[in-house]
Amino acid sequence: MPDFDSLIDDGNYLGSERARLENQVILDELERKKKAKALAVPTDDTKVKARLREIGEPITLFGERAADRRDRLIYVLSQINAARGEDAMAVDSESEEEDSEDEQEEFYTPGSLELLEARRHIAEYSLPRAQQRVAQQRLDSKMDLGRIVDVRKKVFAEVKKFSNLGSQIGDERPISQVRFAPNNQILATGKLVGNEIRALRGHGDKVGGIAWHPSATLSQSEDAVNLASGAGDGKVNLWSLNSDQPLAVMEGHQDRVCRVAFHPSGRYVASASFDTSWRLWDVNTAKELLLQEGHSKEVYSVDFQNDGALVVSGGLDAIGRVWDLRTGKTAMILDGHVKAILASTFSPNGYQVATGASDDTIRIWDMRAIRSLYTIPAHLSNEYKHAQEEWRYRSGLFFASSGYDGLVKLWSADDWQLQRTLSTDAGKVMSVDISSDGNMIASGTYNRNFQLFAPEETVVL
Repeated sequence: MPDFDSLIDDGNYLGSERARLENQVILDELERKKKAKALAVPTDDTKVKARLREIGEPITLFGERAADRRDRLIYVLSQINAARGEDAMAVDSESEEEDSEDEQEEFYTPGSLELLEARRHIAEYSLPRAQQRVAQQRLDSKMDLGRIVDVRKKVFAEVKKFSNLGSQIGDERPISQVRFAPNNQILATGKLVGNEIRALRGHGDKVGGIAWHPSATLSQSEDAVNLASGAGDGKVNLWSLNSDQPLAVMEGHQDRVCRVAFHPSGRYVASASFDTSWRLWDVNTAKELLLQEGHSKEVYSVDFQNDGALVVSGGLDAIGRVWDLRTGKTAMILDGHVKAILASTFSPNGYQVATGASDDTIRIWDMRAIRSLYTIPAHLSNEYKHAQEEWRYRSGLFFASSGYDGLVKLWSADDWQLQRTLSTDAGKVMSVDISSDGNMIASGTYNRNFQLFAPEETVVL
């Protein structure tokens, strides 16, 4: 039998008590964080500020973003509830029911009759196009393998012949974007357009996005809307080809507009903005149809699917989202990049999406499998904090990317292998585009130049 009288008492009661108290503090903090996740707080920044004002907290701190402000509100409320005890937590949960309802309203707000009509038109427009696309893909799937190999060899042989035709100064400021017109005879660069380099002056700040109407320079009248642009002044302008003044100015964004895109029908324009939203506009009435939230940070890119049913947006939160315009719901979340997404676009096949990000990669996403298919280590631009890449499927068999490493790269669109690397005369390539016939490539650079590339035997008159 052990002799308990011989046990030594060190008398260190204070040390064990201190350790117990420290452990309790850690457990209390973990419990507070657990309960904080269950708090229902508004997502609208205006309501977050109002709630902070109610509890006597500063509505904003220096350099604080909307997402940071919401996190601070959650932290403060959890601290208040922890100080009140468990009963107070239960009471506060009941008081947050109204905020929870408000939060749902942010995602399911009633739309206007104009938006309802637009959704119906988009459904009627996109369904026959999708049917035709799928029917063609079924025919293509029956194509002889030898024929497919011959087509690939011919296309990629031409791709490997691309070289620099020339370079020209296009503006007094860096060229943020280049876009070929549908007839491939006009190139829009930032705020300059046309064979005669006509200046379209209508923005009060630098132009970030430009887009051609699908029928511009083809069947569209030069007096009608042919071009859309977005700029740092938060405005979206609509232009004709016969005037240097905008036909319409669409206002609503609270911050810089980075990119704009025309719906395939030509009736709508989408715009991506630093106010963390993208918006849908009616071209005929120049009115806003939809304000779409869903990104926690600035939205940088937006693009329509060729059918017209879907739109993809990419944000500086490193998340991309595919939206169904017919229902307003999210069709797919593109979560995989580790840095900001700066470009996003659909493949002509209708079910693949590509995103380019400042982590120097391009990701290919498959909407059928709902996952990322492939990651391309596209550019080496770590010297710059914000590397930018863009790629455009034009012919459907190859695409182009550009980066701050001063290179334009051409890739196969079926196995995503590098086919050609083109050097520019600048350190930062801001944008790249491929003509609709696949015979020319244009790039815009930070040193105010734009370059044209074509197969070596191409003669430009």
